[in-house]
Amino acid sequence: MKLKQIVILSGLLLAAAAQAEVRASRAWARFTVPGMNSGGVFMQLENGSPADTLIGGSSPVAESVEIHEHVMAGGNMRMQAMPQGLPLPANERTELKPGGYHVMLIGLKQPLAAGSRFPLTLKFRHAPEQTVQVEVKSPSDEAGGGQHHHHHHHSH
Repeated sequence: MKLKQIVILSGLLLAAAAQAEVRASRAWARFTVPGMNSGGVFMQLENGSPADTLIGGSSPVAESVEIHEHVMAGGNMRMQAMPQGLPLPANERTELKPGGYHVMLIGLKQPLAAGSRFPLTLKFRHAPEQTVQVEVKSPSDEAGGGQHHHHHHHSH
């Protein structure tokens, strides 16, 4: 094989490998106050193919990391864990946002201060682990303003 063909083939293989990964972007969390033991993280996940599942994560700021969703139950919106993980369809973008799917930080080791950042490692069923930097926002920083859903009423 000629060198040029090898270089082209290598480039195609790298492009295919990059497509197979899940890409996380725009990761952010709401600030918390002392006494809150959990917090939500939101982001966009873009999945190449094949389909994958976000199954959990870890972060130095919390004792554990779970995947949660909000569901309507008896006329009330409530949060529940997704022990099977969050399915990520092939070639689609999944948004983790307030009132929907989110990553739950449980057992916060200290309050999440507005303006700070912390690492969050995401674990997938197939794709390699990925560490993202999460930006902590105050309510005035959040897009859409006025939506203040706090997590201090949860018993984890």
